Amino acid sequence: MARKAKKLPTAKHAFVELSRRGPHEVLHGDLALVGLPGMVCTPSKGTGLPAIVFGHGWLQPPRRYLALMRHLASWGIVVVTPSTHGGPLASHRLYSEDMRTALDIAAGVRLGDGKISVDANKLGAAGHAMGGGCAVLAAAEDPRIKAVATLAAAETHPSALDAAPQVTAPALHLAAAEDLLAPPVANAEPISRAWGGPVQLRTIKKATHLGFTEGIHWSQLLLHGKPEYTTQRITKGLLTAFFLRSLAGDRRGDLLLNENIKGSTIDQVNTHGKLAA
Repeated sequence: MARKAKKLPTAKHAFVELSRRGPHEVLHGDLALVGLPGMVCTPSKGTGLPAIVFGHGWLQPPRRYLALMRHLASWGIVVVTPSTHGGPLASHRLYSEDMRTALDIAAGVRLGDGKISVDANKLGAAGHAMGGGCAVLAAAEDPRIKAVATLAAAETHPSALDAAPQVTAPALHLAAAEDLLAPPVANAEPISRAWGGPVQLRTIKKATHLGFTEGIHWSQLLLHGKPEYTTQRITKGLLTAFFLRSLAGDRRGDLLLNENIKGSTIDQVNTHGKLAA
């Protein structure tokens, strides 16, 4: 049985609860069964659920984000991720279109054994690096997307920076302080400044570009960083609070969205508007 939603007394309490596994059992499966290569994670049951599409980073397979996807699903959020454009010559434009198609599938197909459905008015987008930039492109083209979160967002072609002013949905951008591939000053910061709606930029201390991923992958020989438990835990807590608030109206993480926490600080210069009143 799902826990009753309540606003937690401090940002620390909210972070501790929301960074832990949620109350729902989780199912995961293959999107290819409904026409698009990729993965889906859902609560074991529920109707009218919120859903997000998650975009993978350059050269990163979706399984490197499975723990994050399962975590969000345990809090009642359906997560779909297309596994297309995983090679070195990935098309950002086409991948952003695949992300929108994945949302079409989530909103239009009964999932699981038919006990799971998504509310088409509760859709969001998120992504890491290239996938973060593509989430911005998708949101600029698709007014159904009501919330956007990025992890170490990277510039894309067409430009995520140019698309950012067109997005009026609230956004949470997480930047890695020690990212050498998508440094905040060249990516997350200008995207945040250009954002067309309420936006918050947070910097995760000591985080590297691949800190958001999990497991071992050959791309670690080419790209900077490695999986980091602290980075992943902060990401789980913040994204859970953000999407529950933005898509489900669940306010238990409001204080977390408004305050600094250990290891992550709000960049006040590049933040405008409120994610939680």
